[in-house]
Amino acid sequence: MLWLKKIEIDPCNSQYIETVGTVIYIRLLKFVMKGGISTMPFNPRILILTASYGNGHIQASKALQQQFFKQGIEQVKIVNLMKEGHPWIYSITSSLISKSTKSSKLGLDYYGWSYYLTRETKETALFQKSMTYLGQKKLRELIQKERPDVVVNTFPFGAAPIVCSAMGVKNFTVLTDYALHATWLHPKVDRYYVATEDLKQQIIFKGYNKDCIEVSGIPLKQEFAAASIRAQSQSLRKKIILIMATESGVTSYLDEMLDSLLLLEDCQLVVICGHNEKLKDRLEADFAAYPGITILGFVDNVHEWMSRAMCIVTKAGGLTLTEAIALRLPVFVYKPNGGQEKENALYLSRLGVASIANKMEDFYINIEQFMRHPTKSDEMRARMASLQRHHAAAHIVNDMMMVLDNPIMSALI
Repeated sequence: MLWLKKIEIDPCNSQYIETVGTVIYIRLLKFVMKGGISTMPFNPRILILTASYGNGHIQASKALQQQFFKQGIEQVKIVNLMKEGHPWIYSITSSLISKSTKSSKLGLDYYGWSYYLTRETKETALFQKSMTYLGQKKLRELIQKERPDVVVNTFPFGAAPIVCSAMGVKNFTVLTDYALHATWLHPKVDRYYVATEDLKQQIIFKGYNKDCIEVSGIPLKQEFAAASIRAQSQSLRKKIILIMATESGVTSYLDEMLDSLLLLEDCQLVVICGHNEKLKDRLEADFAAYPGITILGFVDNVHEWMSRAMCIVTKAGGLTLTEAIALRLPVFVYKPNGGQEKENALYLSRLGVASIANKMEDFYINIEQFMRHPTKSDEMRARMASLQRHHAAAHIVNDMMMVLDNPIMSALI
């Protein structure tokens, strides 16, 4: 099956058709002028490198894999490189990040400190060199075993562009945040996919070629595209405040937050605890007498809950924020963790689609005013519409297929 026949473009997105369609046409025309189109099938091997520091990198990888499968690309493997290549380092760093999340609430935010200390670090700095070294051996073994045509990063592995370049494999990087950090950047990365034009300009400013940076959006699973259509068709959302309590750090303030939100009239609180069964059981016991609170554990239909809600209270991970934008769901962030989460929240706050509070009193006031004045919701949702990129995964996959060194793309050389 030829990949060319599998391209799926949203007929409602005229801008996407114009840009991607024009590029395909020009490249095909150049190739036809050079002698025609080969009928050989092209089904490349794709290796996606990720890490389970938080859930966002994994979810972005799964969204890309889902899109590759949808377009007939069957050989797609996701690898948690740090976990498989350096399990003991992965165990230590995961524990440190988890403990930092908790200790940051007490003012000891060593993860945030390290983030800002290395944010502008150059490739030649000791920190960057050490991060580049990690995973090289495992990645070489993986490439030798899997023989991929392209390696895709959804986590900043400095080893990937060096190893891929040396072994003649293309390397693409998909940024999963709205804030730039030096660890994402390496001169040997063949192509970057970023969430916003602002990010692209920041990378260009650091000396990277603008033609190697594609503003695609952050990839989401297809369930969110369907949920987005339903959410936009709803004239009135229910007064549901969706609270994501899947992160361990929220337990230090969750009870106080729920107590304050219970003061709101005619509102339903829905708390999703994820895999934290201990938290779920405790909340169910503590708030059993309050019909205005629904406590859930792990759910596989979070997109449906988000499409019903008036707003979401969540940590500021890149994927969660992108999901909220896709559903035009106003975001409230309480005490964002230092590092990329804080920077993500600040970026969206400046655009008027997220609200940040570091004191419970301020948090309650923000939510109370939002729920009392429907125009605030309308304004935030309208601003979110300008940030939406519904087809990020399709955009990225189609662009990757065009960039890969196949007979069609050779016309560009």
